[in-house]
Amino acid sequence: MKAATATANTTMTTLTLTDSSRTAVDDLALLGLLQLVSPALPIGAFAWSQGLESAFELRWVTTADELGDWLEGVLEDGLTRCELPLLKRLQQAWANADGATVAQWNDWLHATRETAELTDEDIRLGAALARLLGSLDLLPEEGLLPEDPGYVTLFAWAAHLRRVPVRQTLLGFAWAWLENQLAVACKAMPLGHTAAQRLTERLRPKLVMAVDHALQREDHELGPVLPGLALGSALHETQYSRLFRS
Repeated sequence: MKAATATANTTMTTLTLTDSSRTAVDDLALLGLLQLVSPALPIGAFAWSQGLESAFELRWVTTADELGDWLEGVLEDGLTRCELPLLKRLQQAWANADGATVAQWNDWLHATRETAELTDEDIRLGAALARLLGSLDLLPEEGLLPEDPGYVTLFAWAAHLRRVPVRQTLLGFAWAWLENQLAVACKAMPLGHTAAQRLTERLRPKLVMAVDHALQREDHELGPVLPGLALGSALHETQYSRLFRS
């Protein structure tokens, strides 16, 4: 009887230690994700509007409701077909140390950028994140990093390194995108901060739905369908007065 009790106590102690270790890993992963999506991350994401400034200038978006519609469209026809499913594929490739697949999807992502500004944004943010990770000794080993790694590619690497689950990686990326777009609107529309929070409440469920859809996309379903954003981005290249680089 005593032996059985001792065995049970040992098992419970082991389970408790295991649960505690798992919780610590989960907590560190969450903090790593929060660090990665923080506006304070020094990569200069605040300088880019992804065509939104043109939408204001051209009067395509003039009210908070119209902004919400624009963001929903970009989320549904852009992120769920491009960046989010790519993050899933890239994070899995990083986990498998599959440099060829990482390079393949990195090149694919560059090929989907329809304007010079969108291409420049991806490459410059990727380069800035690479410099930051390098200064922290967190870059992947030589031979795995593709030429001109984009922001999405390195975001996936950092999430893998932090042991962030794939679904949470996608949610974090989508959240960072939404925060950036609303920050752009607060500066250039202008949009009041309370109105921005109302839009956040409206769009939070949409982010979850976008991740659900992105995780189900097959390879042949990928590719953004955003002609309006592409046109706005192209026109932004020659916009006379502007606050943002895209």
